[in-house]
Amino acid sequence: MSDLISSIKHLRELTGVGYLDCKEALKENNNDVEKSIDFLRKKGLAKASKKSSREVNEGAIGVYLNDTSAIMIEINTETDFAAKNEVFLDFLDQIGEYALKVDNISNISIDDFLNKIFDGRKISEYFLNIIEKIGENIVLRRLSVINKDSKSEIYTYTHNAYRQNVGKICVVLKAEVNDSNDETNQFGKNLCMHIAASKPLALETKGLDASFIEKEKEIQKATIKSYGKPDNIVEKILEGKMKKFYSEVTLFNQPYIFDLDKTVEKAISEFSSKHSFNISQFKLFVLGILWL
Repeated sequence: MSDLISSIKHLRELTGVGYLDCKEALKENNNDVEKSIDFLRKKGLAKASKKSSREVNEGAIGVYLNDTSAIMIEINTETDFAAKNEVFLDFLDQIGEYALKVDNISNISIDDFLNKIFDGRKISEYFLNIIEKIGENIVLRRLSVINKDSKSEIYTYTHNAYRQNVGKICVVLKAEVNDSNDETNQFGKNLCMHIAASKPLALETKGLDASFIEKEKEIQKATIKSYGKPDNIVEKILEGKMKKFYSEVTLFNQPYIFDLDKTVEKAISEFSSKHSFNISQFKLFVLGILWL
């Protein structure tokens, strides 16, 4: 490793500042690390890295679309005030547009995405810049992708919106449709609104993690037994309890919010009798809740 590369690495470890800025600082200060730290502090970059340890519980979620995919991104801030700032919202849109340009984005990790270079700079360096502008820690929390083809349509909904595509709750729904028209578009949007309100964890029971189901069964069984129910009817009561549980956490089994007498599955079946409509995937982001 050359002396310059080694010095850049050391300066990055000390300050948390990006590669190009560290290289510039060393160049301006004859490779003197201490002077380079002062140089970066004067530019506000080293100060920004110190803020990166602060907790981030606010922020926003953005949805970005092109012909082949839909991308949802959550970026967190320290305060709700910063999240509503136009500078921050412009930054979120910028990162979302960059994400649409990344090849094989479906398989990329957060760290790999932050190391991608656009307009000559790593994504991580754009985060350092926005930290300095906003004066708060800014963190990329998560990124999710749904790909589409010529036989599918993407529908979206943003709740508590700061902008049309940015808010605190965002939904992306993918469905296979034979004919895209006003009715299918409205139905797709209604389903997105239902997902935002009811917050299902999966399309159907088989989409739930097996360990998650077993844990719920154990909890329900223990609760039933605590009421002194005899063992010969515990399983029957458990069956009813789990059916109710599935109706709460799986989309197809939930009561449809636009007609509570029907399940979502029933509503889709009735709609599909006139317009072919088959949900294949959905993604729900709720700000700060990572298990959704």
